[in-house]
Amino acid sequence: MEKTDLKSLASAYLQAHLPQSAIQKQAVEIFHTLDIPTTKHEEWKYLNLKNLTNRAYLFANGNVAEVAIEKARSFVNVYDEQNANVLVFVNGVYVPALSHIVSPESELKVGNLRQARSQYAREFEKHFGQYADAHQHIFAALNTATDAEGAFIYVPNNQVVAAPVILHYIVATDAQNLLVQTRNLFVVGTSAQVTVVEHYNSAESAAHSLTNMVTEILVGANARLDHYKIQNEANHSSHIGFTQTWQLQDSYYANTTVSLSGEIVRNNLHIGIDGENCTAYMNGLYVLDNRTVVDNHTVVDHRKPHSHSNELYKGLLAGNAHAIFNGKIFVRQDAQQTNAFQSNKNMLLSPHAKVDTKPQLEIWADDVKCSHGCTVGALDEEPLFYLRARGIAEESARALLMFAFAQDVLERIQLASVREYVERLIAQRLKMEI
Repeated sequence: MEKTDLKSLASAYLQAHLPQSAIQKQAVEIFHTLDIPTTKHEEWKYLNLKNLTNRAYLFANGNVAEVAIEKARSFVNVYDEQNANVLVFVNGVYVPALSHIVSPESELKVGNLRQARSQYAREFEKHFGQYADAHQHIFAALNTATDAEGAFIYVPNNQVVAAPVILHYIVATDAQNLLVQTRNLFVVGTSAQVTVVEHYNSAESAAHSLTNMVTEILVGANARLDHYKIQNEANHSSHIGFTQTWQLQDSYYANTTVSLSGEIVRNNLHIGIDGENCTAYMNGLYVLDNRTVVDNHTVVDHRKPHSHSNELYKGLLAGNAHAIFNGKIFVRQDAQQTNAFQSNKNMLLSPHAKVDTKPQLEIWADDVKCSHGCTVGALDEEPLFYLRARGIAEESARALLMFAFAQDVLERIQLASVREYVERLIAQRLKMEI
């Protein structure tokens, strides 16, 4: 009987599509040495991938049907996108007809990653495959081994990109389960600035989809990157992502990840702070219901002194939703005078909702300020009583308190169009007006 597990399917695909570059060939070798993680793996102990990885998938092959593009149109222009740089990918394929660039090339070099291999060869070869370590991540190894499409963003030194870059990743499949590979490379030069929004959507379908994405990021000296990742996928769509950011001296990086729906969502966010006086923010918000599972794994690795990291992840869980949080902070011996803070707070709105949370600190330096903590609880009855006593109906009072709980993270979204969009989605989920 032909095997349909993901490892066998991927091995057969790689055999039929032999990679050309040295990085890809090495990734194939790494892929064959690794196993699909199970709950026996420490990093995956709370997330069971069995149903996800035992399905038969069709690998997206660089072609996209016109009917899929038409379905994707409804997911574009959800922000103020007329004056933004917009790249749209449907089933992993770049769609120029739905995309447009407004920034001059002297300020921003942006396009499809596959095209960047030749169009921006020098920048591409210097940075591609240099930051995301696939040796411990089988999904990252599979992604690296394939000729995946995605976004290439390069901001030259001293350039400030006024218009945001909005990246739409849309899956539209009907009859067959689809595996989509997405690869991004963002390079922000010395004293440069840019804002990037990744938006993941999928059309409702009886078939299942799995997006396997890898994003590599370099934030140069004295540079700034504001990075948003919005996940609002259909019930049969899953997402496994690995974002690796590398920061140099005096740089600023802020990541905000908002997860609202999907079947299984796994976000790996790793930040390496390899310069002094760096600032890193990791913000997360997950508002879940049904049987959605969201697993956020974060790592911030302080390698040099005088840097600051601040992490806040908050969750609202209803129905049979399951949230997992594992945040690690490493402070190496040379990273003296590091300030690192981490907090994970969860509110359970149903007796069937579940949270597994595991904050971790590993410190080898002695002159640091570090803290971490987590909370899991139900809606506080005292403020609910206070609002009810002032004539607010119980359903409205509960919605107000839940929205207020999420506000700490929402306020950290600096791009107004993104913040307003997320607020509208959450308000709809809570059946309230804002």
